[in-house]
Amino acid sequence: MPEGDTVYREAHALDAALSGTVIVGCDIRVPEFATVDLTGETVRVVASRGKHLLMRTDSVSVHSHLKMEGSWHLYRPGTAWQRPAFQARIVLRTADWTAVGFDLGVLELMPLATEAAELGYLGPDLLGADWDAAEAVRRLTERPEVPVAVALADQRNLAGLGNVYVNELCFLRGLLPTRPTGEVADVPALVSLAHRLIMANRDRVERTTTGNTRRGARLWVYSRNAQPCRRCGARIRRSQIGRTELELRDTYWCPRCQT
Repeated sequence: MPEGDTVYREAHALDAALSGTVIVGCDIRVPEFATVDLTGETVRVVASRGKHLLMRTDSVSVHSHLKMEGSWHLYRPGTAWQRPAFQARIVLRTADWTAVGFDLGVLELMPLATEAAELGYLGPDLLGADWDAAEAVRRLTERPEVPVAVALADQRNLAGLGNVYVNELCFLRGLLPTRPTGEVADVPALVSLAHRLIMANRDRVERTTTGNTRRGARLWVYSRNAQPCRRCGARIRRSQIGRTELELRDTYWCPRCQT
């Protein structure tokens, strides 16, 4: 699942290409909104909020969430698409660009006046100009019994962390993913590291938490089941954690470095 930095980069690219331009063609391939035509409207801004992407026009906010397989592409007129047309959920054309949202997990149109309320449940945005570390700490510590990996992934606490960052943060702070948040000695330090880590990767295509950008050396534990820990050599372990079956997510940890 894309992390907040991926969504940030996609929003930034879309904003650079579309902001201030007029939509000359609109094709929304979601039944609920299939009859909506945004032709003639101006794209005011494209922004991210955690893992959510928001394209605001004169009248609506085009809200999308990439989920597992989604992505936004930009093409010059007449350029072949890199993904099959049947995967397209929305196609917006301007004079210079075609923006296509493929396999978007969520695609809806919100009245501009209700956008803030609709997304009001989200915690502080790690990549937002209004990032509030103290509020993120407060939300994380409200439920001390919740495993730290679950708390970090909960977008109501802080918005933008996905499974990669959650696992890497637990390793870097020496925390078992299952440790209750109330037993984490320094939650402000954990939040500070989360902010620094995602900010450092905000403009990178190849995400790294180790500082090494070589292929196969970018991450400490995530997706490295049974491989040796880069610090101590113990075999990385893998399990699943979550409050319900639908929320289960993979966790990776070092049995020596994390307690």
